[in-house]
Amino acid sequence: MYVTDHHALADAADLRDRTEIIDALYRFALGQDLQDAPLFASAFTEDAVLDFRPAAARWGAEPPVMSGRDTIVTTILGSFTDRVFTTHQVTNPRVAVTGDTARLTALVEAQHLLTADHATHALLKNLYAVDLVRDGARWLIRHLRIDNAWFTGDPAAIF
Repeated sequence: MYVTDHHALADAADLRDRTEIIDALYRFALGQDLQDAPLFASAFTEDAVLDFRPAAARWGAEPPVMSGRDTIVTTILGSFTDRVFTTHQVTNPRVAVTGDTARLTALVEAQHLLTADHATHALLKNLYAVDLVRDGARWLIRHLRIDNAWFTGDPAAIF
């Protein structure tokens, strides 16, 4: 599930793909933080799947698996817009490319702060397992699984 290869690049041609693959996760993160639906949607395939269940299980929540780009965008941005400020930092990206598919592993720190009550917040450190497909010169997320390493704060700031 996670990228644990002992090398970063097979050859120099991998560098462009790696950059575009990581950019898909940056579009995912910044699209949420700016509440920018077109940017957020640009990270996903039309039939993408987002599984936040492993992370949410840490605090007893049971969200459904989100299937389809439109469902992901409306569910996540619909639950955050005018209710929650978020900031995401993406670190430690690891990429494995096989033809027109790729796997990405990254750590993502996600801060959630209620707009109406800044005392209500949650900070999560999550491990992302991402499957992507090539779409011309860019890459799109086909499947995203989010596991939680730790969290602090109030989960009410998330859902």
